Amino acid sequence: MRSATLMWRALLGVAAVSLFACGESNRPIEIRQYTDDLAFRISSVPAPPVAEEMTVMKVVVLDKATGQPIQNGQGRIFATSQEHAQSGDGLAKGPEVGTYYAHIRFPVSGDWAIGLQFRRDSTSKLERTQDWQQEILPAPPLGQSTDTTKR
Repeated sequence: MRSATLMWRALLGVAAVSLFACGESNRPIEIRQYTDDLAFRISSVPAPPVAEEMTVMKVVVLDKATGQPIQNGQGRIFATSQEHAQSGDGLAKGPEVGTYYAHIRFPVSGDWAIGLQFRRDSTSKLERTQDWQQEILPAPPLGQSTDTTKR
């Protein structure tokens, strides 16, 4: 009887740890992209983006071989919807080393193809990632919150 009680307590402990580990994370969702020489971590606020709202895209750029941040790069993010709407912005150097920001407004909801072009500096070749698909949520009705965590 005593060993059965210990076994059930152990199982309950494992279950509690599992539930705790499956909790919601505050870490932003990142898309990882690569070129021959560079590694990118891309995130957005809001996540996922919402149509007709300004989306801030954060791009962290690292040297693929060394993992060192790229400090003086140049680049852009561009996007096309299934209906052929287009949007994009140049990457501006952020306050964090190796981090760049773009501000994009998606005029319509739905699936968008997004691409990234970047170069280490003005003398380097322009490298392009593979395009990725991003769902853009519909804009909320007027007067409703655009906070995607409350939907």
